[in-house]
Amino acid sequence: MKRTGEINLIEVYTDGATNEKLQLSGAGVFIKADGKFYEYTFPLKNMSNHEAEFIAVVKALEICMEKFPGEILSFHTDAQVIVDAIEKTFIKNDLFKPYLEKIIYISAKFPYFFIKWIPSKQNFHADRLAKKAIHIQKT
Repeated sequence: MKRTGEINLIEVYTDGATNEKLQLSGAGVFIKADGKFYEYTFPLKNMSNHEAEFIAVVKALEICMEKFPGEILSFHTDAQVIVDAIEKTFIKNDLFKPYLEKIIYISAKFPYFFIKWIPSKQNFHADRLAKKAIHIQKT
């Protein structure tokens, strides 16, 4: 239970997925906070897997702004391109720049924001949610 003035660590796992055969994409967000789990799926139009990965991080930050303002955020992703872009605050691909700018802007509103690369096998919850977002559209 959170006490007045106490800041908690919110663990956030994000993933994007693209199914080229179906020409659909999805984003998944899995959050662990205060002993509870929160799951979100975001159906997306057909796009690159990297773009879906960036959108997943943006969506997760928007959720955290609403549900966990002022908390410490520990993000996890299996997309090295996302981690590199955020750590360097730079990306060459112009398509991703608006997403990176939004990530930098929103994450600055939190006292601490960390992002770490993890192997895909450790990101199974977010991966499942991203794929679920694709299959929601298929039906």
